[in-house]
Amino acid sequence: MQITKPTKAEVTRELKDYIFITLGLISYALGWAAFLIPYQITTGGTTGIGAIIYYATGFPIQWSYFIINAVLMTFAIKILGPKFSIKTTFAIFGLTFFLWFFQLLVNGPDGVPPQLLGEGQDFMACLIGAAMCGAGLGIVFNCNGSTGGTDIIAAIINKYRDITLGRVVLICDMIIISSSYFVLKDWEKVVYGFVTLYICSFVLDQVVNSARQSVQFFIISNKYEEIGRHINEYPHRGVTIINATGFYTGREVKMMFVLAKKRESPIIFRLIKDIDPNAFVSQSAVIGVYGEGFDHRSE
Repeated sequence: MQITKPTKAEVTRELKDYIFITLGLISYALGWAAFLIPYQITTGGTTGIGAIIYYATGFPIQWSYFIINAVLMTFAIKILGPKFSIKTTFAIFGLTFFLWFFQLLVNGPDGVPPQLLGEGQDFMACLIGAAMCGAGLGIVFNCNGSTGGTDIIAAIINKYRDITLGRVVLICDMIIISSSYFVLKDWEKVVYGFVTLYICSFVLDQVVNSARQSVQFFIISNKYEEIGRHINEYPHRGVTIINATGFYTGREVKMMFVLAKKRESPIIFRLIKDIDPNAFVSQSAVIGVYGEGFDHRSE
């Protein structure tokens, strides 16, 4: 088997991925060390399991996280293959280090994590910590990375059973958060755990999808040539003319199909209104437009 040498563009792309994965791990670890751990808030994933073990025994969260993922990765490499594990392994080692480093940075001389927002600010700590964790995970996922944990369990189960990855992760996270009651003996902390999970998931989705938000237009106008020319000139978007027929009138019309970034929508609407106020315009949101002028497929 001949091994092809990676191109400069591929090396640059991979290097960029690892830099952003590192930034995402920093945000995730700081959210835990500075906001979630000091207020004894947990959430899903193997980090959540590590947090529960830490609250119960004082055993460092980073080592629980590392040991659990090391075991899971052993199975993942055998079952899913080595390609799955490269960036995940990097993320596991990186997150283990950053969890240790930021706790060392934040904790007081006695090793106890201080409540930076003051006592009784559990909800605010939950919001900030969850947002930082969600943003961090979103950045990691955007670069085809993973922090392991329940993602590995979900991928393994999905290989053999027709169960969606999201459902497996959700079930695992609910079990982990609910089990924190047996350690903390406080249902309020359990509720905070579920709030953290929801906010983290919401922010993650926003980060993953925000960079890919595009819109598509279907425009019907007698002045299609002039509108199309202006869209070509600015905001420099391509226009596809589709031959269509009105069902009621039976009249043939020209329909324009345009893909653009969401932020360019007001520009397109404005120029359509200036040229033909009576034009029929349909706009809808799309996620993931790949090709020239839009996103690049990550292989």
